[in-house]
Amino acid sequence: MEIKDNQAVWLDFSHPNYQRWLRGRESANERAIIVNKIISSDNICKGLRILDVGSGEGSTSAFFSESNWVVSYDLSLIRLKRQRQNFPALSLINGKAETLPFQNSSFDLIILQDVIEHIPGRDSLVNEIKRVLKNSGFIYLSTPNRFSIMNIISDPHWGIPLLSLFNRNGIKRYFLKHFRKKDLLREDLSQLLSLREIYQLFNDQIININTKEVINLLSEDYKGIIWSNFHVKLYCLLKKSGIILIIKYIVNNKPGFINKYLTPTFFLIIKNNPFSNDSIR
Repeated sequence: MEIKDNQAVWLDFSHPNYQRWLRGRESANERAIIVNKIISSDNICKGLRILDVGSGEGSTSAFFSESNWVVSYDLSLIRLKRQRQNFPALSLINGKAETLPFQNSSFDLIILQDVIEHIPGRDSLVNEIKRVLKNSGFIYLSTPNRFSIMNIISDPHWGIPLLSLFNRNGIKRYFLKHFRKKDLLREDLSQLLSLREIYQLFNDQIININTKEVINLLSEDYKGIIWSNFHVKLYCLLKKSGIILIIKYIVNNKPGFINKYLTPTFFLIIKNNPFSNDSIR
């Protein structure tokens, strides 16, 4: 199934976001390592059937394919062509995340790395993910926090204050219409989620937050975790001032104030609830 590419705006040198997207691509290998460390802290990652939805540059798919069978799945034909050049052994499939062309209970692990905020049909995506996930399987999900103070100050996709609070239509109406008209027709515009919205989407599953683990990794090196100018500068300031040590002490993995309003990006492991009727397929 071939999906027409939206002219790869992320490769447009003249776009104001080009450098932000470039840093994201350049840190793809580091992000793959971070994903592996978070998943491997509580799960065995060998011999699994893995689906990487919205696989982007393909670095995460390639990393996990060394010990697992991986399907790299993406809407963009250009991204998949780049993956073919860089990782010729990968299994590539082009398609929409809201309609996955796989049988029920096909995968042990499904990776949603910074992709769910870009999918317009969020409910359809989650239903499809649950459908193709094995009962004993689990989901890796990372996505920016809509209500994080840091993201409110500087939206992770645009670098504009308050924009993280807007839905997709609001971003088009109040921002793109006046400042980024070329982006108005994009179908992959981000609409950030709050922790509450994530719990509602996966209300029949067990959600494990991994903020403490990520902060420990962040204290070693920020690459693979943050790449926007604002967040990198803020991190360097916090580290230089020693405040990062206080943050390491107070952060937790609970769905309370810190993860609702301070944590800039959620790093979650989601598993089927054995006591849920929906987990018995």
